Amino acid sequence: NKFPLYAPAIHGRSQNSSLYTWWTFGENRTFLLSACHDRLPMLRDAVSGDWIGSFQGHKGAVWSCQMDETGSLAATASGDFSARLWDAVTGQSLLELPHSHIVKTCVFSPSSKRLATGGKEALLRVYDLPKLLLNKNKDNSGDGGGKPAPSLQIKQDSPITKLAWLSDTELLCACQNGKIYLWNTAAEAPPSTPVHTFDTQEPAEIRDMEVRVVSPSGTRILTVAAGSKVYFFDTSTYALLKSYTMPVHFKEEGGCTLHPSGTKFVAGGSDLWVRVFDFETGAELECHKGHHGPIRCVRYSPDGKSYASGSEDGTIRLWKTDLKEAAAGKQ
Repeated sequence: NKFPLYAPAIHGRSQNSSLYTWWTFGENRTFLLSACHDRLPMLRDAVSGDWIGSFQGHKGAVWSCQMDETGSLAATASGDFSARLWDAVTGQSLLELPHSHIVKTCVFSPSSKRLATGGKEALLRVYDLPKLLLNKNKDNSGDGGGKPAPSLQIKQDSPITKLAWLSDTELLCACQNGKIYLWNTAAEAPPSTPVHTFDTQEPAEIRDMEVRVVSPSGTRILTVAAGSKVYFFDTSTYALLKSYTMPVHFKEEGGCTLHPSGTKFVAGGSDLWVRVFDFETGAELECHKGHHGPIRCVRYSPDGKSYASGSEDGTIRLWKTDLKEAAAGKQ
C-alpha cells in the first residue's frame, strides 16, 4: 500500500524548514508561512508555492511562526533570544519581545489579542498585544511606555517545546518532560497549578502538538507526537482516544497532523517518507517518497484537500489528499 506520488517541491529555503502554518483568506486564497534556520520566515501562495515575501529582522534560526485569524499579523520565535510581532501585509516588524534564552514556540489567541511564547527558559509568557502596541505608539510620540513586558508569566517544570490555545484563556503548554499542561490564563496572577496535565507516560520530548475540531462531530482533538508514538486526546473530557507506535521516531524532528474529518492522520520524522494512517486502527494507508532528508513538520491545509511536509533537505512539499486527483494531475 505504497503510493510514491509526485508532490511539487517549494524550493528557496537555504536550510531546513522547522515549522509552518496555513492561513485562508476568504474563499479564494490560502497562504503558507514557513519558518527556517536561515532566519527568514517566508510567506507563499499555498497552491502554487509562489513566494510572496520574507520577514527580515531575526539574527538567529526561526523555530516557530504563525499568522493570526485576521491575516493581518504574524509572529515568530527565534534562536536570537526573541520573539517578534509583524505586520503580515507590509512585513514590518511591530514589536521585538526579548527573552533570556532560545524561543521555540509562539501562538496567537483566537481573538488575536494575546500572544504566548515559550522555549528553553521553561517560562511561559503571555503578552497583551493591544497594550504593547499602544505603549509603542507612546514611545514613538515621546510619551514613554518602556520595554515590552508580558502580562503573565508561568514557570514550567521543563523547557517548553510547543503551545496551543483552546480559548482566549485556556492555554496548552507542551514540555520536554513528555507532559502537556493546560493553564487558565484569565487571572492577572500566575496560577499555582494547571487545570489538567496530559501525560504521555514516557519522558520523551513533545515534538509536535496540534489542536483541531473535527467534522461533523465537533470533537476537539489534541494531536501529539513524542518519542516514537502519536497520541490523540479529547480536550473536553481529557481522555486518551488513541495512541499508536510509529515506524519513525520524533526524538530530533518530525510531527503529526490530523485530517479535518478525523478519519486519518499524517506523520513524518526520522526517515525520508511521509506516511498517512487510519485514525481508528492506526494502519498505514499511504507512504510517499520525495524528500531527501528527515521530515521536520507536517500539516493539513484548513480544508483538508492537501497537506504540506517540511524537511531537512530545505524544501516544503505539497501533497494532495485525494490520491485519484493527485494521479490525474500527474498525467
